[in-house]
Amino acid sequence: MDHSRNSRFNQSVSDAKPSAVSAAPEDVQDRSIGSLLAEVRNLSAAQVEKILELQRTRGMRFGEAAIALGYVSKDDVLFALAQQFHYPYAPETHGKVSPELVALSHPFSQQSEAFRAVRSQLMSRVFADHSPTRPALAVVSPETGDGKTFFVANLAVGLAQLGGRTLVVDADLRGPRQHQLFNVQNMVGLSDVLSGRRETQLIQPVSNVPGLFVLACGATPPNPLELLERPAFGLLLRELVQKFDYVLVDTPALRYGVDCIVAASRCGAAMMVARKDGGRIGALQAMLGTLQDSTTVLAGVVMNEY
Repeated sequence: MDHSRNSRFNQSVSDAKPSAVSAAPEDVQDRSIGSLLAEVRNLSAAQVEKILELQRTRGMRFGEAAIALGYVSKDDVLFALAQQFHYPYAPETHGKVSPELVALSHPFSQQSEAFRAVRSQLMSRVFADHSPTRPALAVVSPETGDGKTFFVANLAVGLAQLGGRTLVVDADLRGPRQHQLFNVQNMVGLSDVLSGRRETQLIQPVSNVPGLFVLACGATPPNPLELLERPAFGLLLRELVQKFDYVLVDTPALRYGVDCIVAASRCGAAMMVARKDGGRIGALQAMLGTLQDSTTVLAGVVMNEY
């Protein structure tokens, strides 16, 4: 990458700003749960009075009383609470959210708790504050269907929910899907950067998740491995880790070639995802051996059962 290209890409990163869920945090946090629910379901004054009366007589919370009367749903209450506490939450009934984004649509589920547990481990092992420069994290898998893309997307949501600027880079130049999960455009992206065709306005914010951004794959190239092996990919990652708190890189499965190994070496850290009761032990061992023989720091192995 020459200096002029760096400048153009730097500008596109600097211009990327998080989108608000519905209102600025300082506006929402001062509002009561009642006013938020009244807005969500367009409750009348008479309905609000009935909720308050039931709340007083039975010693219930406002949300519980509203659910008991059938005026709101449990999702409505969770949505209002998430706004109060500035916690990104977008139930499927409130917009177009991919059912795979469980950390966003069902943040209080067992699946989301599993992602938070992994996030906590990564915060101490990979994204520790005492590190001089946080590495990017490549997520790799030996086989297709292991759930690698699903894992990247939900981990990214979890990291953004901590308040840090989080970027998902779709480096699966063979079968990209991150743009589908996050409902962003895929006209241009990483492949265009690496081939030198375009380097501006590529990083897209994710609606409903402040601080979360996606660098989509762009056009699927005929030479994905060669593009990832070019110095431009390593230089790009160095820029991105300086501008974002967390950078997650999705990669193709090892069965398609060594793209994921190359990407992991450029990132500096990797986490492997394998399907529980579905992956082949030989493929898992081969990938572990390859990663351990490289300079990449192996952050851990996740057995995906979802």
